[in-house]
Amino acid sequence: MTSAEAVPILDGHNDVLLRLYRRSGTDVVRAFLEGEGEGQLDFPMAQAGSFAGGLFAIFVPSKNEAIGADGEGLSRKRGSNTAAPGVGLIPAQEAVNGMVSLLLRIERESGGSVRICREVDDIQKCMKDGALASILHMEGAEAIDANFEFLEVLYAAGLRSLGPVWSRSNAFGHGVPFRCPSSPDTGPGLTDLGKELIRACNSLGVLVDLSHLNERGFWDVASVSNAPLVATHSNAHALSPHSRNLTDNQLEAIRETRGMVGINFATSFLRQDGRHDADTPMELVLDHVEYVLKRVGDDSVGFGSDFDGAKIPASIRNASGLQGLVEVMRARGYGKLLIEKLCYKNWLRILAKTWATGSRPTS
Repeated sequence: MTSAEAVPILDGHNDVLLRLYRRSGTDVVRAFLEGEGEGQLDFPMAQAGSFAGGLFAIFVPSKNEAIGADGEGLSRKRGSNTAAPGVGLIPAQEAVNGMVSLLLRIERESGGSVRICREVDDIQKCMKDGALASILHMEGAEAIDANFEFLEVLYAAGLRSLGPVWSRSNAFGHGVPFRCPSSPDTGPGLTDLGKELIRACNSLGVLVDLSHLNERGFWDVASVSNAPLVATHSNAHALSPHSRNLTDNQLEAIRETRGMVGINFATSFLRQDGRHDADTPMELVLDHVEYVLKRVGDDSVGFGSDFDGAKIPASIRNASGLQGLVEVMRARGYGKLLIEKLCYKNWLRILAKTWATGSRPTS
């Protein structure tokens, strides 16, 4: 494939910071920048697959748990119907500080090749310059205090996207457990403090990610938020009846706000049987794309790979394989404009719209 045929891809979710944070005894910054054949995302892999950037998640795992963002470790160790244990404020803040510091060091040592983006103009400049655009996202708000002081600190550091919960309960709400088959309607939604958090994110212009909320939490956000509804890495429940996926009613609500859905590559959210199985065709990713397109429209679908947080189809393998997915889109008859929307233009649109809702000027 020639470089002219490559399409840049902005991505709604990866967990590379957690993978690197869990490492010890090696220079993880250089490992990311130079590559070492580990994981699903590093700088050389990104360059090979025209991975232009996306939301880099900070996820605080439960103590002594090796859980992937798709729940694989949880299912293996505790049973798929069991929620992960919670995390306290102080250990959560320690982990968040460690991962933010890691991304700041990657940016500093990259010589401009990796940049933390706070405005859409920053992302577009990265794409023009061939730099990797990293947007700081937090998956689960356990590190946020009740006065939202740490939220202010993280915003200054570059936080521009936040999921109130991961798939466990915290002070802000109740995450959807990993169950298949299951409805996402698994319990109570946001707490009163959680609703205040949504309003605080709206005020700052921080995107609110719905991906790990249960259905009642989803509707609570819809009733409180003044921003478009966004699920950064979720799929269609009608195709894969996993509790983590979105029902048609939820997709309709996203359409009404001109929101966004990032299609997840996790095989457990792609497959009808919910299995963690790398022997899953990448075509299932596009089955979900096409289903969601029909319900939310051409301007509201992109990708949310879950690189380094999930078992993904072996035919994609890692970020270097993304252009293979582009080739399948072409083979299915997708036009150039639709491919560009799915790969990066829709993410640029929703980030510009969401960040503009804030009353604070970006830094």
